[in-house]
Amino acid sequence: MKKLLLLALFFAGTLLQATPADDLAHRILGRKAARFEFVESPADKDFFQVEQAGRKIRITGNNVNSQAMGLNWYLKHVAHVHVSWFEDQPVQLPWRLPRVKTPVRRDARVQDRFFLNYCTYGYTMPWWGWKQWERFIDWMAMNGVTLPLAITGQEAVWYEVWKEFGMTDEEIRSYFSAPAHLPWHRMANLDGFQGPLPVSWLEGQKALQGQIVARERELGMTPVLPGFAGHVPGRIAELFPEADIKNLSSWCGFAPTFFLNSEDPLFPRIQKSFLEKQEALYGTDHIYGVDPFNEMDPPSWDPDYLRRVSEHIYSSLAEADPEARWLQMSWVFYYKRKNWTTERLNAYLTAVPHDRLVLLDYFCENTEVWRTCDGFFGQPYVWCYLGNFGGNTTLVGDIHKLESLLSATMADAGDNFTGVGSTLESFDVSPQIFEYLLERPWMPEGDVEGWTRDWARTRFGKSHKKVEQTWKTLVDSIYHDSAYYGLGSQVDARPTFDGHGTYYTKPDFTYDMDLLLACCDELLSHRSRRDAYNYDLVNFYSQWLANYFWQVRDEFTAAYQAKDLPKMEALVDKSHQIFADIDDLLGTHPDFLLGKWIADARALGTDEAEKAYYERNARTLLTIWGGPILNDYANRLWNGLVKGYYQGRWDIFFNEALASVREDRAFNEEGFETNLKAFEEGWNQRTDVYPSQPVGQTRKVARRIRKDIDAWLAD
Repeated sequence: MKKLLLLALFFAGTLLQATPADDLAHRILGRKAARFEFVESPADKDFFQVEQAGRKIRITGNNVNSQAMGLNWYLKHVAHVHVSWFEDQPVQLPWRLPRVKTPVRRDARVQDRFFLNYCTYGYTMPWWGWKQWERFIDWMAMNGVTLPLAITGQEAVWYEVWKEFGMTDEEIRSYFSAPAHLPWHRMANLDGFQGPLPVSWLEGQKALQGQIVARERELGMTPVLPGFAGHVPGRIAELFPEADIKNLSSWCGFAPTFFLNSEDPLFPRIQKSFLEKQEALYGTDHIYGVDPFNEMDPPSWDPDYLRRVSEHIYSSLAEADPEARWLQMSWVFYYKRKNWTTERLNAYLTAVPHDRLVLLDYFCENTEVWRTCDGFFGQPYVWCYLGNFGGNTTLVGDIHKLESLLSATMADAGDNFTGVGSTLESFDVSPQIFEYLLERPWMPEGDVEGWTRDWARTRFGKSHKKVEQTWKTLVDSIYHDSAYYGLGSQVDARPTFDGHGTYYTKPDFTYDMDLLLACCDELLSHRSRRDAYNYDLVNFYSQWLANYFWQVRDEFTAAYQAKDLPKMEALVDKSHQIFADIDDLLGTHPDFLLGKWIADARALGTDEAEKAYYERNARTLLTIWGGPILNDYANRLWNGLVKGYYQGRWDIFFNEALASVREDRAFNEEGFETNLKAFEEGWNQRTDVYPSQPVGQTRKVARRIRKDIDAWLAD
């Protein structure tokens, strides 16, 4: 009898055991997760259905990923709740979850939904621990992502590979770059920048990757792990002098890296070693990201050479894993489109068996490569929206254009169009367009206006006609520019009397400043307890202030040309107040804090030397970047950067301009440049502390700043 009772209890416990969807709901909703029940129903394609079932909300889907998407659909469109990709933005639920009046079913129109970019691992995620990753993976599942790029922890694998092939510990770790620059090392653009990489990093990231891929698989995703693309250490050329190893072209002023010809017998040996060691640590889903020649010239442009390279890269994958599929970003085909002619591209792509190569059409809001090369010659491809370069904090992202392009692709593309995704370099800003993009495959047809109305409700917390109209204005008339390299504000730019100081800070906007200010003021006039509302106030007002500084800079230039010293001094004081206001406002929200970025980096260090090492790398990426070309590429409006770095640069400029007028001499360009470079390099060596937690109340600070704006506009 006792045995029967125990068996009954066992089976009852099994039936009541939480599913991965239940676990996700609990992480996001806490105790309110009990209001939901998840039902799995097999189907030929992904779908979810949301309906009321007594006192519970029932979400049915063909798998856990579809169920997660259904949960997010309910939260966003019924409960007006936004779940951010950042763990520090709380999920703020209404006291009573609303009922579902009419059942809603959505079917996915594409099977693949891709997310991430190699660069995202540098511009957003290099310092993340499991807490941040766990929330982000939940966010991906709730937005229907099925193909996440999963490249954390690969250096631990490569360490064992290169050790097997004869390299020493110091040689291997010195070959790797510092953490924030690892994406460009992984893409063969640079070697050893700010190395050697600490042993603690290798071990910590190895453990983290195990958690990442386990959770992604649990939530119905297929992690895209890396494969070998031919990038080898220079030391391998010395250890294997007979191998066909050549230098690739130099990238952005860095020393050329080394490429092993895929036809060389050493290539499949390295591929096999890497894939076997990687699988032992992280398992495999048989799809690998392999990207030779990123933004660089191959050793030869001969079509037959390109065909052989591609053919042998694939054969090395298939030899190690017969089920292997190769995923490649088509960014290089856009970036070097003059070189990648139709003949060369045809040779390269068709050398791989059909359906064994998947292309990410990387920058479709600018150029749809699939339309220029006969649909990738029949190979499967995923239509991708890029949307952000380097984490630049600017108001860009045209949902109307996105809708037009994507709708046309869904109507025109052939059977080899398999998915939709985003290849954003950083996801610190403009979340709305990325969430629209990922929800679009689940819509029967596009509905920008209706979706924007619901988005406004999630940001504010409830229906509000004026807030909804404000967001309609923002989407229709403010967010109508597209991202491009180095888009920033004049605040972020290296100081000059006119134009901008570097190629990678190009201040530009085409919207009406008065209209943006009106949108800011409308939001400020209404009160909300939502964190998302505070984020928007910070984002919009700081952008207006940064744009306004451009006008002040031009006024300073005119005063300098007129040698009007009192006017120049007054404008410097005004500039300082603008910088202070921007910095104060940014400091009220965790997503705009330099101090948090640095604190997260330092937290990975096991001793003070490592903490300082990580901090230097964290500062470098956001400012001078590295090399002679990329200064300011990752410019962003962040608390701490504005007053601690950007104002410091502008003060050097202002002081030289003021001195030149006082002393009746020419502006000392050489002396200014020397002082500016010394400041930039020196700042990256510093360890001064910036706030890592928000300071002040957003709405209160915004109201104070609005009074400053009134005074300036009245001048």
